Amino acid sequence: MNLPAKLGARGLGVFIFAIALASGARAQVLNSGARTITLQAVLNDSITVSLSSNAVNFNLTAGSASNPGSTSVTATTSWALKPSVGSLKLYAFFSSSTAALTDGAGNNIPSADFQISNNAGPFNALTNTVPFGGANAGLQLSSTPILGNNRTGSRNDVMNLNINLAPLPSLPAATYTGTLTIQAQAI
Repeated sequence: MNLPAKLGARGLGVFIFAIALASGARAQVLNSGARTITLQAVLNDSITVSLSSNAVNFNLTAGSASNPGSTSVTATTSWALKPSVGSLKLYAFFSSSTAALTDGAGNNIPSADFQISNNAGPFNALTNTVPFGGANAGLQLSSTPILGNNRTGSRNDVMNLNINLAPLPSLPAATYTGTLTIQAQAI
């Protein structure tokens, strides 16, 4: 066999080998049509309030302005809020301003004589109308501006409680009970 025939035979062999590789490579790559999955993740607005204690006792002294509670109560408010919220407020309130605490026999301690010192501030009576509870039976404890950096967060409010019996010098001896409610609102 002469040289051009040898080169032609080799060239033909290389050509056939290249075609075989190319067809094998094409046979290995086969794609389907693309399909999508729509995703939706929802983080709902939320506000929670937890209390360090849900019972406070008072040893009352007739006519005394100072009748502190047996323990302070820490309210921990946690939140995750949408950008449209401007502030988060925490309130304390009774359902009635005339009978915040009662002995059940018609003798009452009004909300005006119940006081809260929030975060070591001055004692304030519950005499305001707030979004919850009875008229003139509440107190705003705190207001937190909600900005871009605190859409999620938490805060603690430490409340010391007192009952002022100076305005009630003839309050009879009895056991007085009542329910103070703590609630937060985002607006």
